[in-house]
Amino acid sequence: MYDNQERKRRAVLVGINSRDLDDDDFDASLDELAQLVDACDIEVLTTVTQRNPVLNKATLMGSGKLMELVEVVHMMDADLVITNEPLTAMQIRNLEDACKVQVIDRTDVILEIFAIRARSREAKLQVEYARLQYVLPRLSGMHQELGRQGGASGSLSNKGSGEKKIELDRRIIEKILSDLRKDLEQCATERRTQALKRSNSGIPRISLVGYTNAGKSSLMNALLRSYGSDDKDKQVMEGNFLFATLDTTVRSIQAPGFRKMLISDTVGFVSELPHTLVKAFNSTLEEATYADLLLNVIDYSDEEWPKQMNVTLSTLKEIGAGDIPVINVFNKADLPRTFRDEQAPESTLPYVRKDRDTVNIYMSAKYSIGLDKLIELIEEVLSKGHVQCSLLIPYSDGAAVNTIQTHATVEAIEYLPEGVKIKATLSNRDYGHYKKYELKED
Repeated sequence: MYDNQERKRRAVLVGINSRDLDDDDFDASLDELAQLVDACDIEVLTTVTQRNPVLNKATLMGSGKLMELVEVVHMMDADLVITNEPLTAMQIRNLEDACKVQVIDRTDVILEIFAIRARSREAKLQVEYARLQYVLPRLSGMHQELGRQGGASGSLSNKGSGEKKIELDRRIIEKILSDLRKDLEQCATERRTQALKRSNSGIPRISLVGYTNAGKSSLMNALLRSYGSDDKDKQVMEGNFLFATLDTTVRSIQAPGFRKMLISDTVGFVSELPHTLVKAFNSTLEEATYADLLLNVIDYSDEEWPKQMNVTLSTLKEIGAGDIPVINVFNKADLPRTFRDEQAPESTLPYVRKDRDTVNIYMSAKYSIGLDKLIELIEEVLSKGHVQCSLLIPYSDGAAVNTIQTHATVEAIEYLPEGVKIKATLSNRDYGHYKKYELKED
């Protein structure tokens, strides 16, 4: 996306408050943008802001604010301008003409982070797919340097070289996207096969989900150190930066006195994650949909944690994992908080709070505070989340038999004239689907 430079790239951020956010929410969104930019190893020089409920279709901002931006860019010798609002091809072209530097938006920044972090073949394919999806509708603004010599008849043969170049590029990109889709479908098929094998093992599957940089990878490694392999190669990369993990990693743990579990670490979520990225990473996020239990890891030291928690929950619903049982893991609870929380625990960590619908634990993954209690809660929720039952499934519903054999722990199966009799332990979710077949035995 960018040319290599010897010095660190320097950027001016542009924040347009187009949704009438209050000052605190707007500042928080700009702080997050600054963190995203920093994750790309770009230095933030300053931020130019404007409250503008009606975005300028040509330049995003008003003429006066644009003049101010141009002066700031030139005075501070910036290399690029980064906006919090998504840009159209026309806006990119006009802003670059005015500022004489590269202009990108928040989505571009996230795409670059993903490109930097991608390690596996699947992650790299997903990043490239998302990038091309983002580029495709903006092609019209990328060939302003090409001529438009054609006549006005409207026929294809009379179109200028710029238009012909756009059409050629569009066909090339669409062909590449088609090939990438096939490769990603193959990766997804392989991933589902692996997930089904894990399902057949009967071992409970736990997925770590949550906002980026909440501490999922730190929690994964803490669990591995305490209850998993001593092999450091089995640990996942962790770091105090956004999107440290893109590739899903599955590891097994077994605490003394408890059953074996499979723990998976997934890509972190972020507010206003572009839909193309959610769609491109569906196969990776799909790991969470196979889970028996989700650990929603929350950075409790961040005063924006309630909003970040809502982003995670809404994304889980979007990918089809909204009905899976959840334990809210309030990580980094050992850190001092500069904000007031009326529900903050006052007792020594770990602290557990339960109500009818939620289970919360306040702990610290970094210092392994609360791991034993977390394992107890996981076992408790998993035990509640399963039902032992006998089902009599008619032969007309062979798909149900296959699903139960794949996702449940089958203790006995018998083929009777009237159907297939299965004694199994099902998750509450699966039990709800097949309760109609339950066999009431004396």
